[in-house]
Order: sequence, then structure tokens, then C-alpha cells
Amino acid sequence: MNRLLKIKSFLFLLIAAVFVSCNSEGNQQSLQGREWKTRTVEKSSINTSSKYSASIQGRQDVEIRPQVSGAIMEVNIKEGENVRKGQILFVIDQVPYKVALNQAVANVKAAQAALSSAKLNYESRQRLFSEKVISEYELLTSENAMLSAEATLAQCQAAEVNARNNLSYTEVKSPVNGIAGMLPFRQGALVGPETVQPLTNVSDNSQMFVYFSVSENDALAMMREWGSMEQTLNNMSNVELVLGDGSVYQHKGLIESISGVVDRNTGSVALRAVFDNPEKLLLSGSSGNIRINTENSEVIVIPQSATVRIQDRYLVYKVVDGKAQSSQISVSASNSGNEYIALSGLIEGDVIIADGVGLVREGMTIN
Repeated sequence: MNRLLKIKSFLFLLIAAVFVSCNSEGNQQSLQGREWKTRTVEKSSINTSSKYSASIQGRQDVEIRPQVSGAIMEVNIKEGENVRKGQILFVIDQVPYKVALNQAVANVKAAQAALSSAKLNYESRQRLFSEKVISEYELLTSENAMLSAEATLAQCQAAEVNARNNLSYTEVKSPVNGIAGMLPFRQGALVGPETVQPLTNVSDNSQMFVYFSVSENDALAMMREWGSMEQTLNNMSNVELVLGDGSVYQHKGLIESISGVVDRNTGSVALRAVFDNPEKLLLSGSSGNIRINTENSEVIVIPQSATVRIQDRYLVYKVVDGKAQSSQISVSASNSGNEYIALSGLIEGDVIIADGVGLVREGMTIN
């Protein structure tokens, strides 16, 4: 029974192979008589665009955190309010820090008095030593007491500075101009340096940084096309931002930097563009797409339908002496959506098959 099944399977595969072979030969014969749309390669102008996913961040997103512990006594801002650099946002209970400062000031005064007494004693011992009334040991002992008093005064003065700083930290101020974020803590809440959540965030949204990445191949193609990183930045200066709802942001941006490092995990190169945000329409943390538009003149333009892509290679079929001849080309990273810019592999005057190239075979007769 098993042998019979094997024989039947073999016959089925043999018949299928013969059918496919005959069908393929029939297709080849029908394609040989087909008329193909061709195109003569020439230089022209084209506007191209490339789109990349992007994340939007404020020029500065600062977490406001307390530097001292205590209960919040005052909340002087509202969520979403514009704040100025140096503006007092929160006031933490100042009473214990004022007490600590008063104690530090008193300690400084006591240390100053002790130092004055130690100096007088040392000066007196010097006179007595010069008259040979006391021994050198007594003189050195008085000198050491004076040096110790000086050290104590320095310690007390440092403690006073620290106490003044702690008191000043009870007034939590904004380090930048911007917009206040959410306020998770209200009056009476106990906070401190160990608190995980910040008191709020202040975002400088006057200008927005938009971060996006291009593939390593795209980055290399851009720099080869324009000559250098500096020239690449100049040619990519006016970029557009497509917002999450599909609308195009009214202000154009400027690409400020290209990372010199390729991310090993993603194989991409990071770029940063900056956009003015006078209407505060852009929000930190949102997303969109960067669209790079480029005007290209005197370049070889071919339809995308004239190419076959095999992994990262592009092929076209030239018509040479009436027969199809494949040729590998390189194309620009940016395109118009239905046309490519051929950077190499084609010259003016070449005749290529413009459509249906997926059916073309090497050496096929082209009508």
C-alpha cells in the first residue's frame, strides 16, 4: 500500500512539472510577441520628498524637584501657566530652616568670640615667652588653641552658608522660562529630595526639537549625493513637519545636527531639527513625521515601474540590439513617490523598458 502511494505521488509530481514547464514555455512564447513600453533616458528636474517618523520635545524640559524636605506651604502656579526664570513656584515650610540658620549664626558669633580670646591669650604668651617667664611648651599650647578656634570658626561659617542655602531652597524657583506641567502635589503635601515624582515640569516650548532617524544607507546616500555632512545640512535646511492629524505644520524647520554614530541596534543615524513654536501648537512629547523636500535639476529620472528591487539592489532592463539586458543602478534615497533619481548605471540616450519589467528575462527579444 505504501509503495502504491509513493508511485502515485511521483506520477503526480511528474505531471505537475510537465504542466508547469509547458505553461512557462507558453508564457515565454506569448511574451516574445508582446509589445513593450520603452523610454529613452534623459535628464530633467524633479521635486522629491522623504518622510521619517519623529518625536517632538521642548527645547528644555526641566523637572522641578525639591532640594530640602518639608511640607508644601504655598503653590504659586497653575497647570499650563507661563512661568519666568527665577519665579517662585512652591514654598516649603521655612520654620525649621530659619531656626537652623539662627542657630548657625549664633554659633559663628560664639566661634568669633572664642577666636578673639585665643588670639589675646597667644599674644600675651608671646610677650611672656620673650621675657622668659613661660616655657616654649606653654607658648605652643596657646598657639594651638588659637588655631583650633580658627578651625571652629571656619566650620561654623560653613554651617551658616549651608543653613542659608537650605532656607533659600524652601523657595522652589523656575530655572527657565516656559510652561508649567501637571501639579501632582498640593499644599500640605510632604516632599523631599527622595521624592520620586517631580513637583512639576517646566517646558521651554518657544522652539521645539524634533528628533528622527534615517537608515545608515540613506544617510550615506545623502552625504554622497551632496558631498559632505555640512553640504547635507545646507540642502536639508527647509524641512516640513507632518502632525499626528495629517496636517502640515505652518512653520518650516531647520536641521541642526546629524549624529556621527550609527545605532548598532537599529542601524540608523539620528538627526535633530528645530521648529519655531510661537503659537504653542507643538506639545512636548507628541509625535509626527519629518518630510524632507528637495529640488533636483539636471538629473536622470526614471519611473519606479521601470525597476525591479532585489533586497537593497535596483535593476532595470536596457534594450540593446533589440534584446533585454539587465543593469544594476543606484537611486537617490529621496523620491517623488512614482519616480526615482538614478545616480549611476544609466546615461542619457539609454533605452529602458518602462513597465512590466517583472516579466522580462535576460536576452528576451523586445518589440
